[in-house]
Amino acid sequence: GCFECCIKCLGGIPYASLIATILLYAGVALFCGCGHEALSGTVNILQTYFEMTRAAGDVIDVFTMIDIFKYVIYGVAAAFFVYGILLMVEGFFTTGAIKDLYGDFKITTCGRCVSAWFIMLTYIFMLAWLGVTAFTSLPVYMYFNLWTICRNATIVDGANLCLDLRQYGIVTIGEEKKVCTASESFIKMCDSNELNMTFHLFIVALAGAGAAVIAMVHYLMVLSANWAYVKDACRMQKYEDIKSKEEQELHDIHSTRSKERLNAYT
Repeated sequence: GCFECCIKCLGGIPYASLIATILLYAGVALFCGCGHEALSGTVNILQTYFEMTRAAGDVIDVFTMIDIFKYVIYGVAAAFFVYGILLMVEGFFTTGAIKDLYGDFKITTCGRCVSAWFIMLTYIFMLAWLGVTAFTSLPVYMYFNLWTICRNATIVDGANLCLDLRQYGIVTIGEEKKVCTASESFIKMCDSNELNMTFHLFIVALAGAGAAVIAMVHYLMVLSANWAYVKDACRMQKYEDIKSKEEQELHDIHSTRSKERLNAYT
């Protein structure tokens, strides 16, 4: 009895949803954790080597935007932690509902509506994560350029290479914030581990965002398949109900006629 109970419990686990949830949590954790640390490293690099300071007052500058991005990361981590739990719960209920084909569970129209709602919501989140992935590739591209300049400066002696933050829209056109290979700040920045660490953190954050996109696609496939199975189970359930109702009516008619014949004979 215990073995059969364990087998039944293991059979009710939505393994596809479980894999998608693990992938989603891993991707969100990499994106949020590495993205937060990479943004903190970016602040240190801008303040230390580009000699940038926070603007006084309520002026929105690059440091304010970085703080906003950090708060967005906190929200994304909390929201998708809850959303992953909801999708797992939906997977458990849907897996149980599918077993109605074998007469173990009952399903309702509400379950189908919930599955359709999750499909639409997951599709929207997938598009959002595609945008996040594209946006995360921008700092990777900027740091790759900076890392390339540092490598070329060490390979080519006497090369006069510069990195101007105005090219990336970090500062306004009127401000000139750039470092060149001849400056001491550029040499210190290229020799520091902070630049290399921040660059690789952004790469890992980009990989995490890509993993979240894959998880959303996986969820879409799982939810769509579950919705189709539940719809088929609903049709099967209606067929069984109509069949049992007709059998009951035939049985009642047969019983009524039998009583009438018995009364007539008596």
